[in-house]
Amino acid sequence: MYRVASPSEYLVITGIGIDDIKLAKKAWILPGQSYIIFDMSPVNYTFEVQAMSSEKLPFMLPAVFTIGPRIDDTPSLHKYAKLISRHDKLSSHVKELVQGIIEGETRVLAASMTMEEVFKGTKEFKQEVFEKVQLELNQFGLLIYNANVKQLVDVPGHEYFSYLGQKTQMEAANQAKVDVAEARKKGEIGSKEREGLTLQNAAKIDAETKIYATKREGEGKMAEIKVKAEVKVYENVREAEVAEANAELAKKKAGWAKEAQVAEVEAAKAVALRDAELQTQVERMNALTRTEKLKAEFLSKASVEYETKVQEANWDLYNKQKAAEAILYQREKEAEAQKAIAEAEFYSRQQVADGEFYAKKKEAEGLIALGQAQGAYLRNLLDAVGGNYAAMRDFMMINSGMFQEIAKINAEAVRGLQPKISIWTNGAVEGGDGGSNGAMKEVAGVYKMLPPLFKTVHEQTGMLPPAWMGTLPNSGSNN
Repeated sequence: MYRVASPSEYLVITGIGIDDIKLAKKAWILPGQSYIIFDMSPVNYTFEVQAMSSEKLPFMLPAVFTIGPRIDDTPSLHKYAKLISRHDKLSSHVKELVQGIIEGETRVLAASMTMEEVFKGTKEFKQEVFEKVQLELNQFGLLIYNANVKQLVDVPGHEYFSYLGQKTQMEAANQAKVDVAEARKKGEIGSKEREGLTLQNAAKIDAETKIYATKREGEGKMAEIKVKAEVKVYENVREAEVAEANAELAKKKAGWAKEAQVAEVEAAKAVALRDAELQTQVERMNALTRTEKLKAEFLSKASVEYETKVQEANWDLYNKQKAAEAILYQREKEAEAQKAIAEAEFYSRQQVADGEFYAKKKEAEGLIALGQAQGAYLRNLLDAVGGNYAAMRDFMMINSGMFQEIAKINAEAVRGLQPKISIWTNGAVEGGDGGSNGAMKEVAGVYKMLPPLFKTVHEQTGMLPPAWMGTLPNSGSNN
């Protein structure tokens, strides 16, 4: 797109094809480029700077500075475009920046001067502030177009200028009173002197006036007679001169008429000749104008065509570059995606293998630990039964409930049948119900229960009880 700035504005362009920034009044904004428009007109900044003199007397310095970009210096415009142009010139950011510079330089300068020097040398003080502030503003590309330092003002609580004004006012009032008294004195003395001199001069003038009046009266009569005679002579002379002048005038009129006619003819011829020359020049200039106009039209068309073709070529090149970059970017992303997929698959397989390996390892470690625990348990159990392997086996079967399971299975197998039931008895235990006999009855009850159980197990499964628990009688016996 094509952008044009107003007379007081500039375009700041950045982006593709521009190393830093580009300043222009009008330009094509290509894709991939951005721009802003900033105003070059100066702005008034009004401040009240509080400073302190070398005597440590504070005062207020009202000032108005007209500040704007330096339009006649390209490096300064670049600085302004980079540092200030993105902010509004009336924003607090720019105002605080300018105010900080002005206040700093004013305070430094005021601290090196006395209050009297600041007050009396306002012009020099203003020039010093102007130069130092301008030196600081150069780094931002700004120029002080005008600086107006107003009258110094007292800070509340430090009324130096008020007291100084009162002192000056009192001195002027006292001096005026002295001058009035002195003038009154001179006026009264002079008045009396003037009155006396007036009376003396008036009497003297009256006497001289009378003498002069008598003398002038006689001289007036003599002069009157003489003037009448001279007037008559003068009138005669003038009549002769008038007649001679009339004759001379008629002669000159005739000559002037002749010269006027000749001049008219020459003027007419000269006008015609000049008209022809001017007409020739006009035609020549018209021809040159038409030639220049045609040249300008052809040159303008050629320039426009050239710029259009250049822009079209740039746009075509830009599109091709973007298309190539898009294809390259797509291929790079596809390669990165394939690589990421391969890495993910490899990582997944590795994690699965690691998990399987870890599970197998833990399972083996569990089996090893279980085997070790069971081995330790068996060793302890074998030690408890005195190394009798059969006793340890039978204990483990009883402890694990194997006999009960076998009985349950056999019961399920013979359910509905009529199994052979043998009843064993060992007779009653003699003796009373004492403590030892009672205990023996319990033991006897357990032993009375074992033979039928073992026999039933033997009949159903064919298994025999261990030798340490006894043997079953022959099948023909009843006890």
